Amino acid sequence: MATEDAAARLYDDSIIIDGLNVSNWQSPAVYRSLHAGRVTAINATIAVWEDYCTTLDHIATWLRRFEKCRDTFLQVGSVQDIHQAKQAGKVGVIFGWQNATPIENSLDRLALFHALGVRVIQLTYNDRNLLGNGCYERSDDGLSHFGRDAVREMNRLGILIDLSHVGDRTTLEAIEHSERPVAITHANARAFFHHVRNKTDEALQLLAERGGVIGANAFPSFLRRGFDSTTADYVDAIEDLIERVGIDHIGIGTDYTQDQHATFFDWLFAQQGTKFGVRGEPFPDPLIHPQGMETPDTLSNVTGELLRRGYRPEEVTKIMGGNWLRLFQVVWEA
Repeated sequence: MATEDAAARLYDDSIIIDGLNVSNWQSPAVYRSLHAGRVTAINATIAVWEDYCTTLDHIATWLRRFEKCRDTFLQVGSVQDIHQAKQAGKVGVIFGWQNATPIENSLDRLALFHALGVRVIQLTYNDRNLLGNGCYERSDDGLSHFGRDAVREMNRLGILIDLSHVGDRTTLEAIEHSERPVAITHANARAFFHHVRNKTDEALQLLAERGGVIGANAFPSFLRRGFDSTTADYVDAIEDLIERVGIDHIGIGTDYTQDQHATFFDWLFAQQGTKFGVRGEPFPDPLIHPQGMETPDTLSNVTGELLRRGYRPEEVTKIMGGNWLRLFQVVWEA
């Protein structure tokens, strides 16, 4: 049985990567929590429904933030940057999108955003866009011609394709069409807990066959006990994914929404970010993650729970960040 000291040492020695964090970037508490949690790198959502110009403004704001907080944070554009963050005790920030809307109808903008540091792009967010269909769309026709071309261009540039909020058919076609492995940064298995945002076994198996990684999602709506969930419930979801696709294809994807308010979730679930309605699933306000891993400063508890369940240290380090690091190497550096 692992001791708390052993778990703490393993966590401190490991590269810790969170596959998705969509917290309130205006809140100083978010940055204090990430740094206190010794998180090595996060895929930080900087766009969901935003257009081209707004996303550029977000990047400009982030660049100023990096300058102001240079002792705590650094921008990640390569695997070497993640190693540098670990060595320096900083939090590496990977620019990620949860929707491809910032390129609007111009594929050439992918190269521009890549040059500015965007390294992860989710093809669609819940609804239909020019590339394909989201998981809440009433029908899923798969990738469009524009979507297939976007996948090809992201492969060429070395941008990791994310399929977390993408419809079932569009997910399968994207995995099949991509020449590089892809990611599902924050989702669980639908057979584990039936929710449209969780992924089918067919998609999970194809993802693994092509070398991809799925980040187990800690957002309570996608766990069996909802907002009564604990760290143990989250690790149940991790173990379920391990059984389905193997330990080499599992990472952490907390979907942390630290310090986000109810209006943020109203915006997230609005059609195309503009048509607001009554959300089908009410959330507590403030929203909290599973007990024991409410914020990034408690993320080490996941390591402890995995060790208590008998996973070897080298297996835990894969889950906590090693598998993401390997995928980034393949996609970003090839």
